[in-house]
Amino acid sequence: MEMIRSGDYPPGSRLPAERDLAVELGVSRPSVREALIALEVEGVVEVRGGAGIFVLQPHSAPATALAPLPGPFDLIRARWIVESESANLAATHATPEQLAGMKRALDDMRGAPLYNDVSLEADQRFHLYIAEASANSALVMVTRQLWDARRGPLYLQLESHFSSKELWRHAIDEHAEILNAIVSRDGVAARNAMRRHMKNAELRFASNWHSGEGE
Repeated sequence: MEMIRSGDYPPGSRLPAERDLAVELGVSRPSVREALIALEVEGVVEVRGGAGIFVLQPHSAPATALAPLPGPFDLIRARWIVESESANLAATHATPEQLAGMKRALDDMRGAPLYNDVSLEADQRFHLYIAEASANSALVMVTRQLWDARRGPLYLQLESHFSSKELWRHAIDEHAEILNAIVSRDGVAARNAMRRHMKNAELRFASNWHSGEGE
């Protein structure tokens, strides 16, 4: 933002490639990616598929910036920790009613052809049922907070750049694997299945960012 304001990148100019920005700023590429998404949400830059990321006219940006929120990658890594342990505990403590709720949520996810508001709501229900089945109210509270951030503008904007029917089918298969482990009362398998799901989510975000770099 400082470089844009100082005129290093005037309106209409194309920002350097993500890898070059990471080197210039001395940060990781995921950090650059999260920053670019934040600027896109604020109306400072525009992502043009196949062309790159361009600076918009100043009047396109809102007067106030977004409140600080966890970046999508930090959020995924936090969920990897919290939700994998919830899944482990759920395999022991889940009630028939909670298992039925997970199954209904998964069925609703399967009924949605693509990730949208309906499937996102079903996805959230699936994960919250697991948290509730952990029989630990603190895990439920933290999971709800993580999902509030997960439904925030930064995460959804990044997701919009890579969502596809094929990736959605992979995600559904991963949820089914988690549910099968919980139903089988196998806590270790449930934990590992959740960890794989969250790691795959991170990889999907990292490898399918349509920033115009041809990657």
